[in-house]
Amino acid sequence: MAISISEKRTAKLAAWTSAVLISLVLLSLTPAVKADKVTDWNAIGAQVLMTGGNAGAAGSVDMAYMHIAIYDAVNAIEGGYTVFAVRPSTVPPGASAEAATVEAAYRILRSLYPAQTVSLNAQYAASLATIPDGQAKLDGIAVGAEVATLFLASRIGDGRNANVPYTPGTGPGAWIPTSPAPPAMVWLSQMRPFAIESPTQFRPEPPPSLDSDEYANNYNEVKRMGALNSSERTPEQTLLGRFFLAPGVPQVAGALRQLAMETGLSLKDNARLFAQAYVAQADATIAGWDSKYHYGFWRPITAIRAGDTDSNPNTVADLTWTPLSTTPNHPEYLSAHAFVDGAWTETLRQFFGTKRLDVTMTSSITGTSMSFSSTDDIVKAVEDARVFAGFHFRTSCIRGAVLGRKVARYVAKNYFQPVGG
Repeated sequence: MAISISEKRTAKLAAWTSAVLISLVLLSLTPAVKADKVTDWNAIGAQVLMTGGNAGAAGSVDMAYMHIAIYDAVNAIEGGYTVFAVRPSTVPPGASAEAATVEAAYRILRSLYPAQTVSLNAQYAASLATIPDGQAKLDGIAVGAEVATLFLASRIGDGRNANVPYTPGTGPGAWIPTSPAPPAMVWLSQMRPFAIESPTQFRPEPPPSLDSDEYANNYNEVKRMGALNSSERTPEQTLLGRFFLAPGVPQVAGALRQLAMETGLSLKDNARLFAQAYVAQADATIAGWDSKYHYGFWRPITAIRAGDTDSNPNTVADLTWTPLSTTPNHPEYLSAHAFVDGAWTETLRQFFGTKRLDVTMTSSITGTSMSFSSTDDIVKAVEDARVFAGFHFRTSCIRGAVLGRKVARYVAKNYFQPVGG
């Protein structure tokens, strides 16, 4: 895709974002139509991750843990689809899929976040209390417990939170940490994926060379549109740039729950949708982090301040350039928001068979909501937002979304399939 920094391009960006953001309303997450134990525990899981300080891209991994266990437990009882990871030894007839959902989710979260055991115990008891007592409930609990135990055992040594050293490069184009803290989440780049074959399976081509026109176009676009005090970025574009600064886990989880409830999916369908979405997100995150630490490409804040070192005559340095918001402390290429949002939105398209879906997202940063009528529009908004925030070059956003979509298609093709299909 050709990248332009012309005034015409700027006008198009402004027109597009104005059209999308016309639907902004005050933040509201009033539940719609039909919640169930899957959506309930998705909300609980998102809050647990927020409390545990893991609500960014890496949180997709832990949400995948929980939703895979839910899916395999529910599917063991309800049937109809292929096993994703594990199957229980026995499934008594009539076992409660609701109870299995609660038990599986609770055990995964308690294992991953033991510091929150007291609050989880309370939510677990309240959730189980809404299910009628009896043998079906007890059998469902047993199925959920066994699946969670088997799944956790299957993930031992998968690299989650492992101590992986990383030494940043030097010279033009090399990523320089933007914080005194250690490089963020290097372990993600080497973690064993859930569905794809390896973190490198979908590794993209290198970022544009520093002496290329594409790089110069990327550089000058973010320099103009992503600066803290940009005179060219419109108020609507600034709002869009800030909208996606909200923690990603609750932002995506809220959108998925609302869509699931509004479409009236069954518990069985929700178990499959949420597991598929989070597996795609998690594996896209692992693959994306592989790219980040493999290429180690510099962020705009570094590149623009060192623009006189890149051997490109079309990039002019600005030693005081500052982005709209604080740059995350991991390499630029690829954009994490782009591959995560590319993954879950493509999962929706694969699951429902159309990209024409009404999806609402909210932001705790701006206190607003955005309504979309197409999954493509969500990805486009994210791509623009990361440029407007001053975090990313345009090519990184475009290729990040491509990576996320590739992972989601792979997951949809190879997993969560009808039995005998």
